Amino acid sequence: MPIASDPGTDPVPDYAQWRKGVAGVLAKARRVDVAELPGEPERLLDETTYDGLTVAPLYTRRDELPEQPLPGTFPFVRGRDATRDVHQGWFVSAQVAQRDAAAANREILAGLENGISAIWLGTGERGVPVADLPSALNGLLFELAPLTLDAGGDLADAAAQVFAVLDGYTAPDREDIRISLGAAPLTSRFAGLTDIGLAEAVALAGQAAQRAETVRAITVDATVFHDAGASDAQELGAAVAAGLAYLRSLTESVDIADALGQLEFRLAATDDQFATIAKFRAARQLWARVAQVCGAPDFGGAPQHAVTSAAMMSQRDPWVNMLRTTLAAFGAGIGGADTVTVLPFDSALPPGELGVSKSFADRMARNIQLLLLEESHLGHVLDPGAGSWYVEDLTAALAAKAWEFLQEIEAAGGYLAALDSGLLAERVAATKAARDTDVAHRKSAVTGVNEFPNLAEQPLSEAARRSGRVARYGAAFERLRDRSDAYLAEHGARPKALLVPLGSVAEHNVRVTFIANLLASGGIESINPGPLAVDAIAAAATEAGAPIAVLCGSDARYGSEAGAAVEQLRAAGVSTVLLAGAAKGVADLEGAQRPDGFLAARIDAVAALSGLLEKVGA
Repeated sequence: MPIASDPGTDPVPDYAQWRKGVAGVLAKARRVDVAELPGEPERLLDETTYDGLTVAPLYTRRDELPEQPLPGTFPFVRGRDATRDVHQGWFVSAQVAQRDAAAANREILAGLENGISAIWLGTGERGVPVADLPSALNGLLFELAPLTLDAGGDLADAAAQVFAVLDGYTAPDREDIRISLGAAPLTSRFAGLTDIGLAEAVALAGQAAQRAETVRAITVDATVFHDAGASDAQELGAAVAAGLAYLRSLTESVDIADALGQLEFRLAATDDQFATIAKFRAARQLWARVAQVCGAPDFGGAPQHAVTSAAMMSQRDPWVNMLRTTLAAFGAGIGGADTVTVLPFDSALPPGELGVSKSFADRMARNIQLLLLEESHLGHVLDPGAGSWYVEDLTAALAAKAWEFLQEIEAAGGYLAALDSGLLAERVAATKAARDTDVAHRKSAVTGVNEFPNLAEQPLSEAARRSGRVARYGAAFERLRDRSDAYLAEHGARPKALLVPLGSVAEHNVRVTFIANLLASGGIESINPGPLAVDAIAAAATEAGAPIAVLCGSDARYGSEAGAAVEQLRAAGVSTVLLAGAAKGVADLEGAQRPDGFLAARIDAVAALSGLLEKVGA
C-alpha cells in the first residue's frame, strides 16, 4: 500500500509510520490484505457528528490553525473577559423553585454559605409568588451573587419587584450588581412555554438599560432547541437567529451597543466534553461576528449560562447522571461559560421518587462544580483548550456549520418566519430521529438504559412515566422498562426468556452476556441454566417455563446443533425461538429447525424488544 508522505516535508515525520501501523491493525480486524485498504486507511476510523462534521482519530500539526486572539478580544473565542478572577472561575449557579418565600430564602442563603455563587430563582408561576420576592431575596448580597429570574409570563411584575428591592439596596459600585431578568419570548415560543411578549421584553430591556446596575433583560435560551433534539450546530444557529431577531426589535429604540448589552445566551452542556468545549467557544465566535457586522465588534462578548443537558439525563439508573453532569460541567467550564448550573441527578424524576432528599441531590449538584473548581482548579487558566489541534479544529468546523444553519434560517425570512413555517422544527426533528435510531440500534450507548441496565431497580411511579417536553436520549428504552414494570405489577414477576448456551463457556460466553444485557434493556429477565447438551434443552425449557428462548453459541456450533436445539425448544412448548447472531450462521436451516428471529449487534433493539414484550403480553 502506498504511503503518501514525505518525511522531509511532512510537519509530522512519524505520521507515515503511524498510518502504516493503523493499516496493519485494520487489515487484521477486517481480515483483508493491507493492499485492499484505501490510501489513507485512518479515514476508516473517522466519526461523523449529527452536524456532518468529521472527527478524526488523530490530530497533529497537520491540523494546526492560526492562534486566536487573547481572551477579552474580538472574536472572543478564548473568552469574553480578560480579567476574570481565576481564583473564582465561573459562577456556580443553583436553581431555586420554592413556592414559599421563607423556604426559598433559607435555600438561597444556605446555598451561598455552602459554595454556590449565583442564584437562578423561579418566581410567579415557576416559584415564589411575585409579591413575596423581597422576602425571598432578603439578605442576598447582590454584588457578590448574580441573580437570574425565571418568571415566565409574570416577568414584568417580577422585574418591578426586583428593581424596587435594588432601589433600596446600598452597594459601593452598582455596576458590580449583575441581574438577568430572563425574558425569553422567542425561544419560549418554540418550546410552547409561557413568557412575556416580544414587545414587553423590548420595553423591559429599555428600562434595564437605564439602570445603574448591570441588568440584562433578555436570555436567548438555546436549551429549548437542544431539549427538542437539536444538534450542536442547530442549537447555536437557532440561538444566533433568535438573537438577531431580538437585536432588530431592540435597535428600533436603542443603539446597537445598548441592544447587545441586553442579551445573554443559555446553552446546554452535555457529557460529550470536547463537543461542549467547542460549542461554547464557537458560540462566542458566532455572536462576535454578528456584532461585527452590526458595527459594534467590541460589544460582541455576551455572557454565557451553561445548563447541563436535560436530554442526556436518564430515569433508569439515575445515579449515572452524576457522571454525565460532571463531564458536562467540565466541558462548560473549560469552554469558558460564565455561569454553570448543574441539574440534580434525579431531575428527570418527580421529587422524592428515589427516596433521597432534595438537599442531598442539590448538594451533589453543587459539589460537582466545587470539586472541579476548588480541587481540580479548572478555573485557574482561561481557555486551557486553546492550541489543542482537536479543540481548535472542532470549534472552527462547528462555528462554520452553525453559520450555515443561521444563513438557512435568514434565507427563510428570519427566526420567526422559520419558526412559523415549521422549518426550524423540521430540522430539529430530523436530528432527533437520527439520534433515536442510533440509540435504538445501540450505536449510541446510554449507560444504565440501553447498556448495562439494572433490572433490580424499583418500578417507577405513574407520575414518572408521564412524558414531558424534553426528548431524553434513552426514553424509548425506558418506555419498554415501564411495560415490564406493569407486567411485574400484574403477574408478580418480570417477562422471562430462557438462554440456551451451546458448547463450552469460551464458545458461548460473549453472546450470552450480550443477550442478557440486550434483554434486560427491554425489561426482560434472562434465565441461564448454564451450558446445555442438545438432549437436555427440552427439560431446561420445561423447567424455566419461559415463552421465549435464545440460542447462544459460536457460528460453528450453530452449524452442528442449532437445528436440533430449535426442535427441542419447540417440542417443550417454547413459542418464540431466537438465535444470538446473524442469520448467516444457520443459512441452511429450514422449517421447524429454523429460528423465528435473530438478535445481532446492530439490530433495532427497541423494535425487537417491543415485539418480544408483545408476545408475552406486556
